[in-house]
Amino acid sequence: MSQKTKDAKKIDWIITAVPLVTIVGLAILFFIVPDASNDVLSRIRFLFGDTLGTYYLVIGLGVFLVSIYFAMSKYGNIVLGSPDEKPKYSFFSWGCMMFTCGLAADILFYSFSEWAMYAAEPRIAELGSIQEWAGVFPLFHWSFIPWSFYLVLAVAFGFMLHVRKRSRQKYSEACRPLLGRATDGVAGRIIDLLAVFALLAGTATTFSVATPLMASIIGNLFGIELSRRMITIIILLITCAVYTYSLLHGFKGISLLAKVCIYLFFGLLLIVLLFGGQTQYIIETGLASMGKMVQNFFELSTYTDPQRTSSFPQNWTIYYWAYWIVWCVAAPFFIGSISRGRTVRQVIFGGYTFGVGSTLISFIVLGGDTMGIQMEGKADFIAKYAEEGDTYGMIIEMMDHMPASKFIMVLVLVTMIAFYATSFDSIALTTSCYSYHKLGEDEQPHKLIQLIWCLLLIVLPIGLVFSESSMSNIQSVSIVAAFPLGIVIVMIILSFIKDAKKYMEKLEQKDDKKPVPAKKKK
Repeated sequence: MSQKTKDAKKIDWIITAVPLVTIVGLAILFFIVPDASNDVLSRIRFLFGDTLGTYYLVIGLGVFLVSIYFAMSKYGNIVLGSPDEKPKYSFFSWGCMMFTCGLAADILFYSFSEWAMYAAEPRIAELGSIQEWAGVFPLFHWSFIPWSFYLVLAVAFGFMLHVRKRSRQKYSEACRPLLGRATDGVAGRIIDLLAVFALLAGTATTFSVATPLMASIIGNLFGIELSRRMITIIILLITCAVYTYSLLHGFKGISLLAKVCIYLFFGLLLIVLLFGGQTQYIIETGLASMGKMVQNFFELSTYTDPQRTSSFPQNWTIYYWAYWIVWCVAAPFFIGSISRGRTVRQVIFGGYTFGVGSTLISFIVLGGDTMGIQMEGKADFIAKYAEEGDTYGMIIEMMDHMPASKFIMVLVLVTMIAFYATSFDSIALTTSCYSYHKLGEDEQPHKLIQLIWCLLLIVLPIGLVFSESSMSNIQSVSIVAAFPLGIVIVMIILSFIKDAKKYMEKLEQKDDKKPVPAKKKK
């Protein structure tokens, strides 16, 4: 049997081909019948996001509480690897790769604009003033609950890969302790297909949300008269080329690109903080918003607006939890794979420190700067957004009010490309592993399979760009895909608890059997 035939037999063609055909079909539908496609998405979104929305809130708060339990309990002592193994990567390298794989360029899009989008919401008026609350919700929606999805699953996947040494790097494999032999049957297939579809939906959402901002920046900088849609598609193709090149150079390429992205990201934040003219306002408003978020954390986590006076949780909180759930297919696998040698406690608290900390700084600095400009009366971003509904144009105006605005725009553009590249090379690597029945511990997917997934990740986003979907319909893609995946996440958590309990019992039995050293005679 030739080597090519052996390699072909390793590939799981169902997991590879079914999503490929489906996503291409959906992209064609969005292109041919955009209005009908958007209408169907709106109807489905209402069912899942409004009628069944409480489901997402319960899972969000539940997973966060589980993460604290894992870190503080006996499970926190488990090393993801051999009991005496040391971490494979330094804390800085590990943190860079974790942060950049978990967040794409949309963090910059929302850091600039999210407070202004909330300012027009009736919910803010119900709670108090824009100054008091518009900066609180971005911190809530991007901090502890979202990152808990990543970290809990990263622990489960890291345990599966490095402790149990399982060779099937798939969602269904993480459910094996609970499902048993059913993992290899129809149930396992359904779980894996749901995971891949959810991942592609999350990819489509983040690409469709943030790439038009990059197109607007390019149009503003160079006066290009092409439509935003055409520039967006060109950006998608360029970004795809960058992360494909990085991925094909393995973990060294991913690690290097992650560090470059981190330097660009924090360089941007430092420039805005020190030279944007709003330093004192940023620090004071950021501290106040953090305090309000922590003080009201459980109320914000469980608010459902049963009388629909504002529908705020349906429009925002539920969408965000769904958005992070669909990103949980790839990012936690990648975090788990690079966390070898770290304890469960280190992964969770280290993730909260580096991941949540970096995210909060972004929203406090970029959002605080533009919010300070609004409050001083130097510009009225809220009115512009209310009148035109053009978030991208509003962000361009925000950057125009900053010192050295053209330089800021260039830096934002380059940082966004770096974020996309670092996020999607890790995603493409993870999904490439999904295409195999089994992969050895140090075995990597074939370059051709990696290339196929790199290209597939941008097909649906291009379809959404052609359909000119509204923000609501783009959000709908994530909300629908996340619903069944939430159940799978619960199954993975229960599976980890069951498997980790057995593992710890065996370790305790080994310790009990160790001979006690005899006391030396005096």
